[in-house]
Amino acid sequence: MHTQIDHLVIVAKSLEQGVQWCEDTLGITPGPGGEHTLYGTHNRLFKVASPSNPMAYVEIIAIDPKAVRPKRACPTRWYDMDDPALQKAVAKEPRLVHFVVNTPDIRAARMAVRMQGIDRGPAISASRRTNRGTLNWQISVRADGQRLFDGCMPTLIQWGKPEATDPLKLHPRNTLTRSGVTLQSLEVIHPSAAKLQAAYDAIELNRVTVTEGPANLKATLQTPKGVVVLESLGL
Repeated sequence: MHTQIDHLVIVAKSLEQGVQWCEDTLGITPGPGGEHTLYGTHNRLFKVASPSNPMAYVEIIAIDPKAVRPKRACPTRWYDMDDPALQKAVAKEPRLVHFVVNTPDIRAARMAVRMQGIDRGPAISASRRTNRGTLNWQISVRADGQRLFDGCMPTLIQWGKPEATDPLKLHPRNTLTRSGVTLQSLEVIHPSAAKLQAAYDAIELNRVTVTEGPANLKATLQTPKGVVVLESLGL
């Protein structure tokens, strides 16, 4: 059941805005990403892995204005990206809004969270092409697109197809170059800290500090510009 931080989610109004923000704030240019046809989004990525968070990377994601979503698409996008309040906030500046944790068994992890009274949503199969082949994964996405607990209840992801012998072969950790940025810590502050801690314990998520207080998600990064703290500020 062991889970660990997979990636941080930063939503931008556009990828161009996201790249400029990354260069100005962190002192690096993010690497390539891809398109998500089902949700009409696209992204840029950069590695932030460290000894304590060996899988970690950052996803800068935005709505793709050129995307044509299929009829089978969910009515709302993931990560609350259709929410008016979120759209208004990121129109001013990209914002850390969420994080994703990886698990070797998404079915068991979803059930463990459900036993805590939290519906993380069904596991959706997704994929995107890379220059090394097709990257496949299963990810928990609610039909309403909600992140839950102001973004502090992580989305679950299982990489690779269920039958894959090496599911992490194409994980971004293995395809992204070192960025010069590393994740030092991730802290969750929330009025429902006890409930979140119980959910984290149920999926064996460690290395995330949980305290009670006004909703906030804080990621401390070591960057070429020194230590930078990104915050969700209750969004």
